[in-house]
Parts: sequence; C-alpha cells; structure tokens
Amino acid sequence: MPGNYSIYVLAAYLIDLAVGDPRWLPHPVVLIGKTIEKLECLTRRFAKSPFSLQAAGVLTAALIAGGSWLTTFLLVSWCFKLNFWAGSFLSVWLISTTIAAKGLAGAAGEIFALLKAGDLPAARAKVGMIVGRDTGEMDMGSVTRATVETVAENIVDGIVSPVFYAFIGGAPLAMAYRAVNTLDSMLGYKNERYINFGMASARLDDLANYIPARITGILLVTAAFLLRMNPQRALAAILRDAPAHPSPNSGIPESAVAGALGIRLGGLNYYGGRASFRPYMGEDRFSLEPAHIVHTVKLMYLASGLAVTAGTIISALVIYFTSLLI
Repeated sequence: MPGNYSIYVLAAYLIDLAVGDPRWLPHPVVLIGKTIEKLECLTRRFAKSPFSLQAAGVLTAALIAGGSWLTTFLLVSWCFKLNFWAGSFLSVWLISTTIAAKGLAGAAGEIFALLKAGDLPAARAKVGMIVGRDTGEMDMGSVTRATVETVAENIVDGIVSPVFYAFIGGAPLAMAYRAVNTLDSMLGYKNERYINFGMASARLDDLANYIPARITGILLVTAAFLLRMNPQRALAAILRDAPAHPSPNSGIPESAVAGALGIRLGGLNYYGGRASFRPYMGEDRFSLEPAHIVHTVKLMYLASGLAVTAGTIISALVIYFTSLLI
C-alpha cells in the first residue's frame, strides 16, 4: 500500500464535492453504527455497575475504532495485491465516505431555501434532522443559529479531521477516525444511560479532534480574510470565547464563524423539554438572518479547500526533503 496518500485525499475530496454520498451506494458508517449497537447490547448484558459500564465502554470504543482500522487496512491491502488501480480506487472511495462537505452544504442549503420561502414549520423539521435540540418552537433566528452552529462544528468533524487523518494514514486511519466520531455521536451523551458507558467514546472523540480543531481555527481565520469578512474578530472570538464552550474543540469553529460574520451564537437551547444554556460565541453586531447560513457554507468550503491544499503541499515537501536525505 502506498505511503503517500495525498493524491488519494485530493481525489476523494473532489469526489465528495461532485457527488457526495449517493444513497444507492453502501456507506461504511451505516455498518459501523450497526456494529456499535450490537456491541453495546452485548456488553450491557454483563455490565451493570458504573465501573463495569465504563470498562465496557472502553472495550466498545477500542474494538470499534481498532476494528475499523484493521478491516479497512486488510481490505485495501488485499485490493492492492490484486491490482494497483483496484486498491487506489477503493482507497479513494473509502476516504470520500469519511468527508461530508457536500452533504453538509446540501442540508444547510435546503434549510436556507425553506426559510427564504417563509416555510418555517418545514425549516424546523429539516433542522431537527441535523441537530439534537428541540426545534418545534424555534423562530427564524433560532433555526438559523442552529444551522450555522451545526455547519461550523462539522467543519472539524465532517471535513478537516478525516482529511487530516487520511493524509497521515490513508483510508484505514480516516475510517478509524470516522468510527471514533460515530461512537461519540451514538454513545457520547451525558445522560443517565451513557454517562458511564459513553465516557470513553466521548473522551476519544475529544482527543481525536484536538489538533484538527485548532488547525480549523487557523483555516477559518484565513478563509475569513480571503472572503473579505472579518479575520480579526474571528481570531479574537476564538481566543475569548472558545474556552468557555463545553466542548474542548467545538468552540473553536463556532467562535471563528461567529466572529467572522459578526453574529452571536450559543444561548438557550432545549433538549427533551429541558433548558440548556450554551456560552455565547461572538458578538451580536448583526441580527441572525438566513443569509448567514450561506456565508457559513462559503467559509466551510474555503476552509476545507485550504485544508486539502495545505496537506497536499506539505506532503509534497516531505517527499522532496526525504528524497534528499536518502
């Protein structure tokens, strides 16, 4: 299997931009999700105490993340032994399934279109499909905020992190990251059911996104400059507001987007009818409007393009200087 993955990452990113994740194609995340469900069901039969639930959670996270890496590695290696192009095609396709730029932009675009058409009930229903909070009573500003926050947060989870790991370890490492992220999305809740069992998954996701989130902050400040938004306020918001976010990583892209657009994110949300206040990100220089969804998607696309471009250049430089030392 090749040691330089930059061409595969670039091709995978372009494929995602072109076609996204067609529903008629099998998606690895679906298989990962079903495996998580079965493993959780199995381990919970034997784990009842808080400590045993934490141990079962550690085992589940290790098996899912490690198994995803190993399965992908063996499958890709087998294809390369059959034919170089078969291995290359499989690597590109698998990496593309870990990137969600087109899907994220598409979901945000649909919500924007519904808001512009004045169909608030449909916009509430649509945003409810991509966020975990209650959406039934949201006004236009709340729907806009939820959409902007989700797009901003997923610049890390859905694009920069999988790209980062794909550059380092190809399809196997990118798929292992996607498994970690899926574990967190399914198990990483601080409620009665998952406070112990999901602890390992949540911590592993925090660790996996730590470096990519900070890279994303730099990328978003750069994108704000190139798009003639406000990079100074984006940087100031990261430094001032991101540490207050309950997530060690999500506050960085959210505060960067808020600063770049001159809007305020965070505030009061409801989950299952229960109020939850998130620290504010940015300043409300402008009232939230549907157009801010479009601006956020532009930031997302440019930041992701910068990530792939920078990774490709760095990979080329590493190859060049390594060749000089040999």
